[in-house]
Amino acid sequence: MVMPASSAPRWIVTTRDAALREAAAPELRPLVIRAMADAPAVMVRTSETRQTIEGFGVCFNELGWTALQRLSSEERRAILDELFSPAGMGLTVCRMPVGANDFSTDWYSYDEEPGDLALEHFSIEHDRATLVPFIREALARQSELRLWASPWSPPSWMKRNGHYAAALPLPDSGVENGLAPDQVGVEGTDLFRVDEPAYLDAYARYFGRFVDAYAAEGIRIGAVMPQNEFNSPQVFPSCTWTSEGLARFVAVLGPVMAARGVEVFLGTQERADPDQTLRVLADPEAARWIVGAGFQWAGKGAIAAIHREAPRLRLYQTEQECGDGRNDWRFARYAWTLLRHFLTSGANAYVYWNLALDEGGVSRWGWAQNSLVVVDPASGTARYTHEYALLKHVSGFVRPGAVRLEAFSWSGYENQLAFRNPDGEIVVVVQNDGADELPYSVAIDDRRFDVVLPADSFSTFVVPA
Repeated sequence: MVMPASSAPRWIVTTRDAALREAAAPELRPLVIRAMADAPAVMVRTSETRQTIEGFGVCFNELGWTALQRLSSEERRAILDELFSPAGMGLTVCRMPVGANDFSTDWYSYDEEPGDLALEHFSIEHDRATLVPFIREALARQSELRLWASPWSPPSWMKRNGHYAAALPLPDSGVENGLAPDQVGVEGTDLFRVDEPAYLDAYARYFGRFVDAYAAEGIRIGAVMPQNEFNSPQVFPSCTWTSEGLARFVAVLGPVMAARGVEVFLGTQERADPDQTLRVLADPEAARWIVGAGFQWAGKGAIAAIHREAPRLRLYQTEQECGDGRNDWRFARYAWTLLRHFLTSGANAYVYWNLALDEGGVSRWGWAQNSLVVVDPASGTARYTHEYALLKHVSGFVRPGAVRLEAFSWSGYENQLAFRNPDGEIVVVVQNDGADELPYSVAIDDRRFDVVLPADSFSTFVVPA
């Protein structure tokens, strides 16, 4: 029996030289196994469900907006259409900074008046030139956009070192941040004034003012995380916290956010130590407010343990590792291993880092990074990168509310992800990381298809319900 052609899976393929090409649809036929040699390489059972997928996204960074401003209005519009509209990549779960981050135009916070515990000088005026229009453009294309936010640094006067940074630049790096040696932060200590209740209270209200100010701009913040990489002193905006210090703050932050209908996630964690999260959850006054946790970089070594030890938490991959500004195929292949690791470890959302950057991707603090879109300042033109194609292989086909499915193999085919969309459609994404073509067969319950994967490629198969 041959099923109607209309039920054939779509097949989308990316190689180093050709991105997101629609290939000939494979034949979908009933599953019949006459001998073990004829068994499919991969079995997907739609009854074997794992976590729900909330979506995929990027971070809204100031340097991304300034890069896009170099383009014509038509090209900028086309790029934003592609990244956010449901017909394109369909990005839906996105991050933004609270104040400056390492890809801001420079350091700032929303209140730099020393000792202003009443927050009389609070203002998001700085953001109206960059982040506010950036996010509005995304919202105009993606009505389902969900936004969460985290600070890289509190206002400098709320910190014990009185400075936005927490580490000295490398000698001869050409980067200056004005930090004195006695202002350097140390991992495993609280750089915030956690022993002063008035500062904890003011900082929680600072978050509340931020949420309110963005709401007044028509932008809803749905969730916050208290600190980006709370373990890491950096040359750019940063602040170290202990787990105990974070627990003390979250206990104050939680009610302020709950009054606004905003969720609190713990994060972002950037160490392979699950106890950093578990110690916060052990504090009942903090744990009552925490609905999820975020992990990035070395935090990939902790997420599976947290999924196991705290299964009630929703888990986000909060920042994909950023590369070196080369945007090459090598790093796209590595990015697949990250994406697959986080999703098979229980992540409900996966957030890429820089949406767009100028060629070379160098930050205000001297770090070159990758992006989905690269802008050539000289010509005022843009190009999509390999990582854009890779992310679209998942985000463009796996819908919010999809569930991850377990894909079983007894013959060494372990390099795929499988999902069921809310409408019952099945999505299988696979990498052939070899230098040769690879015969590949998939059974989805009682249906099967067979293909030959191109060498060194990514494929997405979309199988009708």
